[in-house]
Amino acid sequence: MNDDLVIDVRGLTKRFGGRTVVDAVDLAVARGRICGFLGPNGSGKTTTLRMICGLLIPDAGEGTVLGEDLRTRRSSIKARVGYMTQKFGLFSDLTIAENLEFFARVHGLDRRRERVAEALEQLGLTSRGDQLAGKLSGGWKQRLALAACVLHGPEILLLDEPTAGVDPQARREFWEQIHGLAAGGMTVLVSTHYMDEAERCHEIAYIAYGRMLARGSIAEVVAASGLKALQGEGPGADRLAAAIEARPGVAMAAPFGTALHVCGPDMAALHEAVAPWAGTIAFREASPSLEDVFIHLMRGAEDNSVVVHA
Repeated sequence: MNDDLVIDVRGLTKRFGGRTVVDAVDLAVARGRICGFLGPNGSGKTTTLRMICGLLIPDAGEGTVLGEDLRTRRSSIKARVGYMTQKFGLFSDLTIAENLEFFARVHGLDRRRERVAEALEQLGLTSRGDQLAGKLSGGWKQRLALAACVLHGPEILLLDEPTAGVDPQARREFWEQIHGLAAGGMTVLVSTHYMDEAERCHEIAYIAYGRMLARGSIAEVVAASGLKALQGEGPGADRLAAAIEARPGVAMAAPFGTALHVCGPDMAALHEAVAPWAGTIAFREASPSLEDVFIHLMRGAEDNSVVVHA
C-alpha cells in the first residue's frame, strides 16, 4: 500500500433493492490533494462518499481510509473525517458561535471556546459570531457549515455539492478556503456539477451510472478522451450546431456565445464535416473542454442500473 494514500478503495459496490447504484468503483487520493468527484444526478457520487466515510457498508469491495480498514474500522474513520452534506443541518435560531459550540459538544472536544474562536478566525467569521444563522446569506451559511465540519480537525473533508445555489463570488471565496485547508495537509473529495469548480481541483474522477469512467488530472482526462475540436466563428456560426452535428465524424457541436464548438475523434473528419461552411465561417483547431469530454463520456455510458432478480 502507498503510505501517502489516505483514500485507497477498490471495487466499491452498493445495491439498493436489487439496483446497483455504485458498481466496482476504485479510488485513490493522496494526502493534501483536492479530488473533484463529478457525474450526473443519480450517478452514485453521494453513495460513494457515504461508503468512504463509514456511513454505509459496501456490498462488495475493500480498501482503507486513513490507513483504517473500510469495513472493520468504520467508527474510527468517521471520527477522522468531516462530511458536509448538500443540506447541512444548521440551527437557524442559534448564532454562528452557538452553532459551532454545539458541534464542538457533539464531537466531545476539549477547549471548546478556544476551538470555536480558531474556527471563526480561520474562515473569516469572527465579526459575525453573534449573528443568527437563519439570517445568513447562502454563501455565509456554506462558510459556517464548512467551519462546523472542520472544527474537530479532520484529516479528510468530504463535500457533497457544497456550493449549490451560492453566488459566484461566494463560490470563489469558498474555494480559496478549500485550497487553504488542502495546503495545510487536509485531503478533500468534493462532488460538483460546475465545470469551473472541477478545474480548481488537483485531479478529477467522473462517475456515471455507478461506474468510474475517467480519472486523473484534467489534462490527463482530456487527453485520454481522444477528442479533437474546432472552433468556428463568423456570421450565424452559433446557428449551425444541429446541421454540423448530423455530419459524419462529428460527436457533438454546440454554440458558445456567437461561436461554434465542434468535437469528434478525428481532426481530418472534422475539417471535412465543416467544409461546406468554410467559406463563411472561419474554423480553427482548438482544445476540447472538460465539458466536451464529460458530455462525450455520458453519451457513451451504458446504463447498468438494472434491477437484479434473485
